[in-house]
Amino acid sequence: MAEKTLFQQIYDGEVASTIIYKDDLVFAIDDIYPEAPVHILIIPIEAIATVADVEVRHEAILGRLFTVARRLAEERELSHNGYRLVVNCKAHAGQEVYHVHMHLLGGKKLGGMV
Repeated sequence: MAEKTLFQQIYDGEVASTIIYKDDLVFAIDDIYPEAPVHILIIPIEAIATVADVEVRHEAILGRLFTVARRLAEERELSHNGYRLVVNCKAHAGQEVYHVHMHLLGGKKLGGMV
């Protein structure tokens, strides 16, 4: 059996965190090291290591990341001025937890991409 990712441990209640959204495919938490006033992680319940591991069967999950991002952005009143969605893939992109996740950032004017 593979070792659980940090996000699986959070989902299973083994690591303390507040889940701010949950459905049958994804869940969301506030990032513990925020890089913007709003910094939410939207995470598939199924552990997919990287975007390079995504398969056709994951399309519904990946689509849900975007619809949940929209919902959470509206709830946090980010829709008017905008927000950024980021998905990192592997070390050179800065992926730290090898469980696909989307960052929702907003609440201020964000700088350049790199």
